[in-house]
Amino acid sequence: MGRVCTKTVKKSSRQVIERYYSKMTLDFHINKKILEEVAIIPSKRLRNKIAGFSTHLMKRIQKGPTDVIEVDKETIDMLSALGMGDLPGVVNQAVEPQAMPYAPGYGRGGPGGVRRY
Repeated sequence: MGRVCTKTVKKSSRQVIERYYSKMTLDFHINKKILEEVAIIPSKRLRNKIAGFSTHLMKRIQKGPTDVIEVDKETIDMLSALGMGDLPGVVNQAVEPQAMPYAPGYGRGGPGGVRRY
C-alpha cells in the first residue's frame, strides 16, 4: 500500500498523461526520464512522486473501466426507493450470505466449557 499523494502530484501527473500519453509507459524509470525531459520539476523527490503516480494511472487506464458492480438485495432495494433502480452495470450478487461457523468463546462469559479455579 502506498502513501497518499498530494493534490499537486495528482494534478501534475494527470496533465502530463493528457499531453504526453503516447510517450508514457507502464515502467516507472522510463516515465521518470520522460518527465525529466518534458517538465520542469524543482526537486527529484517531487519528480519521482509524479512519475510514480503517473505510472499508477497508466496501469489503471490499461485495465479499463469496470463494467459490472455486484451489490446485495438490500442495496438494490435502496436504489429503487431512491429512483435509481435502473442504473447500468448494477447487478444482484450471485452468492448468498452464509451462516457463521461456530467458534468457541474465549475470555469471560463465553461458551467454552467449565472452568475450575
